[in-house]
Amino acid sequence: MEATGYLREDPSGLELVFERTLTAPVAEVWASFTTPEGTAAWIGTWAWDEGQSPPKTAEQGDAFEGRTVTFTMNAEESAEPEQVTIIDCQPPHRLQAAFASEAGTWHLRVDLHEVDGTTQLVFAHLLRQGDEIRSIGPGWDYYLDRLVAAHTGAPMPDWSDYWPDLTEHYLELG
Repeated sequence: MEATGYLREDPSGLELVFERTLTAPVAEVWASFTTPEGTAAWIGTWAWDEGQSPPKTAEQGDAFEGRTVTFTMNAEESAEPEQVTIIDCQPPHRLQAAFASEAGTWHLRVDLHEVDGTTQLVFAHLLRQGDEIRSIGPGWDYYLDRLVAAHTGAPMPDWSDYWPDLTEHYLELG
């Protein structure tokens, strides 16, 4: 496995950024982030919080903004449910969310761009003071490789191939 994350300054602060290319139309990749079936295939399960009905279609971007879901990662045995708030939704190109847990809040953004049936994915994690980049980096490499495997039909990667092997790259970045 190879570490792929790099640092980038954003108007919001320092981001840890990852890129992947998927041989799939943007709508299909978008569904991997915005539908319960799509996320369950690679990262976790979610449901609209009580009292919130889902928008009629995933194409209703502004209908998602401000809504919350309860999300649980499915590749970790000890994963606890997290509260996720949709901050920005511009189907099928941008999704920005805040994931709140006991460990704090993570601000994540996904940008998608399609050219001739191939979708370029740029995933950004806004870093906060004290974030442990040596565990965040390998974690996102692992999960984004799970996304690629879900799209290609390849076997799911094994976490032990990422940790601790990729930590040195992220320690050098941070």
